[in-house]
Amino acid sequence: MRLLHTMLRVGELDRSIRFYTEILGMTLLRQKDYPEGKFTLAFLGYGDEKENTVLELTYNWDTSSYELGNAFGHLAIEVDDVYQATERIRLQGGKILRDAGPMNAGSTIIAFVEDPDGYQIELLATKP
Repeated sequence: MRLLHTMLRVGELDRSIRFYTEILGMTLLRQKDYPEGKFTLAFLGYGDEKENTVLELTYNWDTSSYELGNAFGHLAIEVDDVYQATERIRLQGGKILRDAGPMNAGSTIIAFVEDPDGYQIELLATKP
């Protein structure tokens, strides 16, 4: 068994694809419209789906926003340098929720950013 993907519902597909590709450096792997169901699925990631867990963005054509609720926590992305990644995201217009620095009660370097729909993304330093 392996984890295939995580799905997020988004209010504006093109805006979300731009964020995940241009700001977070993912690749749009595939995208398909389902006219009968009135939705589009887009799969993005850092590598081929056969070998990597990816992100599925679901765009329901008749819904422009969602209430995120309080059960979902965040996505986590490993980066070489959290400080550099945070600054690059800031310069590209990304929203920084927590600047890079040691985690509370620990030494792991982390930061939090937010995607256009309000989902939180944790940046974690690559483990040596």
